[in-house]
Amino acid sequence: MITGDLRSRIDKLWEEFWTGGITNPLTVIEQITFLMFARLLDMTEQKNERKASLKGGDFKRLFAPDQQHLRWSQFKNLGAAQMLPLVRDQVFPHFRTTAVDGATFGEYMKDAQLLIQKPSLLVSAVNMIDALPLGNADTKGDLYEYLLSKLTTAGINGQFRTPRHIIRFMVEMLEPTPQETVGDPACGTGGFLVGVMDYLLEKYTSPQGLLVDTEGNKTFTGDLLEPHRAHIRKGMFHGFDFDSTMLRIASMNMMLHGVEAPDIHWQDTLSTSFPDNFPGHAKESLNVILANPPFKGSLDYEDVHSSLLSKVKTKKTELLFIVLILRMLKLGGRSATIVPDGVLFGSSTAHQALRQMLLDENQLEAMISLPSGTFKPYAGVSTAILVFTKGGRTDNVFFYDVQADGFSLDDKRDPVKDNDLPDALARWKARDPAKDTDRTGKAFFVTADDIRAQKYDLSLSRYRETVHQEEEYDPPKLILDRMKALHADIAKDMAELEEMLG
Repeated sequence: MITGDLRSRIDKLWEEFWTGGITNPLTVIEQITFLMFARLLDMTEQKNERKASLKGGDFKRLFAPDQQHLRWSQFKNLGAAQMLPLVRDQVFPHFRTTAVDGATFGEYMKDAQLLIQKPSLLVSAVNMIDALPLGNADTKGDLYEYLLSKLTTAGINGQFRTPRHIIRFMVEMLEPTPQETVGDPACGTGGFLVGVMDYLLEKYTSPQGLLVDTEGNKTFTGDLLEPHRAHIRKGMFHGFDFDSTMLRIASMNMMLHGVEAPDIHWQDTLSTSFPDNFPGHAKESLNVILANPPFKGSLDYEDVHSSLLSKVKTKKTELLFIVLILRMLKLGGRSATIVPDGVLFGSSTAHQALRQMLLDENQLEAMISLPSGTFKPYAGVSTAILVFTKGGRTDNVFFYDVQADGFSLDDKRDPVKDNDLPDALARWKARDPAKDTDRTGKAFFVTADDIRAQKYDLSLSRYRETVHQEEEYDPPKLILDRMKALHADIAKDMAELEEMLG
């Protein structure tokens, strides 16, 4: 959690860009990300230099002897007139050939451009970023997350982040382990992948197994995460998106959360090429997929891979992504995916075919209904979380009706007391089909046979039972007598009033 002082600094940095003429929130974050990367390069070089001086020997340098002037520690002291052309014409081109400890961030720098045109804005931004605690492992991830939260308040076309508390809820439902592989086919800013890393740090790191040096860098010495550090660093996380800006932001987000080399790639995951050319370890071998794929999209059939259309013939992206996720999971792999409510009850052939595939060919485990304001201010559409495992058999499906998520359901999304998520998680972990049979409550099970009988409809309202309380009314004649008496009283009062008025 970042302090009020850090929040103020980020807010001021944000305002500097807006007053400096850069008003697109995604562009602001991208430009800040570039400058953070420049500073991280220099910090990494300094760290390697200190190690080399202590242990002797050499190391792979990020800056050649004739490139020392491109280091953050050097150009940050320049005046405005000298700094802008240097950063624009030399530092940014240097990004394209540089990476930090195998990080994929450098892969997306080939088209990086400095969009800051005012020399004074660049100097101000460099000074502010230089004062941020990027060397503090406990703070830098939260700092970047707070920066990304600006997307929530500003809003951008078609791009929005899944709320962190919803991410955390979904991660805790799946309980990933450090041995597994985790993916997101539409990763955006990398929120789900970061959520998994945060979960692993909290669950598998004890104070006895954690050392923090004077710069705030963490070293895991315990027997919980340490054996898996190489896997976590390079082989565990896989994210895909077709927006290069998002990939840059996602890579930086992961780097600042301690994952230096995630498998983050540009890819149109529904395209004709992706399912046959999964980068890294993503082809039918992921253990866990968490996703909030695009909802309101429609593609041409010729642009969609035939393996996806063979399962569900549709142009709707929300259906195609579920098929893709099943394709990416290994047998026994599990997913928690956010879908619009239309996926639950749509009557088209494709909608029914998808739900039938989830129920009859895989293990559909849960349908968590979310309140309609969860994704405000972007959209008021009702959504749900589908939890399923590839393969297996569905006997019963866990339903839960989340009516409050701890925030107001209007555009402001202010914190409120009402929150069903802790109860939903507790009921999920203690679920028992033999006991959770009361369909009048928030949590209950529905048998697979009942769902098949309803044409595979997964909407909660289809199965919830409403308790009707019988009301008793007086006989009509008695009610009529009361009305007559009331009318007589009114007539009497009117007569008395008329007499008083003369």
